[in-house]
Amino acid sequence: MYPYYDHYRQNQKLVSDLLKAINGEYNATQCYAKLAEMAPNEEQRDQINEILNDEKKHLRQFTQIYTTLTGKRPPLQMTEECSDTYLEGIEASFKDEQKTTDFYHEVADEAADPIVKEVFRRAAYDEQNHAVWFLYYLEIEK
Repeated sequence: MYPYYDHYRQNQKLVSDLLKAINGEYNATQCYAKLAEMAPNEEQRDQINEILNDEKKHLRQFTQIYTTLTGKRPPLQMTEECSDTYLEGIEASFKDEQKTTDFYHEVADEAADPIVKEVFRRAAYDEQNHAVWFLYYLEIEK
């Protein structure tokens, strides 16, 4: 009946998914900065800072897409509290990276725009890589 309704609904879903991704990445940047400071050695600190840089890149990319779609900058907000200990932090980070990987693959699969699809697919691969690092640190710290 309304030919543009499906397109509108798809864009609204994408905007909603982008906000979730943006706030997740913002949360990760805040918590990983704290986690890097708590790292027990330079090797782990350097790797967490590398992960942090990936998260900042994802935040920039998602913000750019959101701004292009809406004409506004997204509101940034912390959605979770950062852990107070290193072990709790890497465990929470591992779980979060795993959930985020699945979410980003879903967004990529639903995206009609090839650029959005590729940005989310690439971010999903990064998140899976981050999860492996956190799992590794979780195992050696236990």
